[in-house]
Amino acid sequence: MMEEDRREAEETEPDSSEEESDAAEMPAEEAEETAATPEARIAELETELAAANDRMLRLVAETENIRKRSEREREDTLRYAASGLAKDLLNVADNLHRALSAVPEDMREGDEAAKNFIVGVEMTEKELLAAFEKHGIQQILPLGEKFDYEKHQAMFELPSTGQAPGTVVELMQPGYIMHERLLRPAMVGVAKGDPDESPDDVEHVDTTA
Repeated sequence: MMEEDRREAEETEPDSSEEESDAAEMPAEEAEETAATPEARIAELETELAAANDRMLRLVAETENIRKRSEREREDTLRYAASGLAKDLLNVADNLHRALSAVPEDMREGDEAAKNFIVGVEMTEKELLAAFEKHGIQQILPLGEKFDYEKHQAMFELPSTGQAPGTVVELMQPGYIMHERLLRPAMVGVAKGDPDESPDDVEHVDTTA
């Protein structure tokens, strides 16, 4: 009976050679982790944390740039939303001014009906220009100023004006600017000077309001 118990104990006892074989088959990565010192692991975690912080800061900066760009675009949209309508109304302002300029002086002093009509047209022009100013639209009236190719369009040159070359001496049509953006350049005549003192060509005037 004792012999049988001994054999059963031998059969159930773990084989130490198998444990050694399992240890030998342990993956290399697990073995390295087991062998890594706490200091090395801390340094590795600090490196990973620094990389994560860098990625987070870059993401925050990119998000802020997108927010600022969107805000600028929204502000521009609001500032220049009426630019299309304003361009369409410029001809109305021109026609009102031409109509008033064509009225002879004797009509202004004529019968009451004619005077009231002229006053009504004048008031309409003033209200239109006031509405323009309310939305940041201003006239460009450069008589006597130095020619500016960014705001003026030279139509012709006039000799012997007594003005310095390049000075605006005649205004054919006023220009308009909306905030910092040009709606239409002023069409002008300039004092003529030597060829090398003539105003620059105005083909590059920005009218993309």
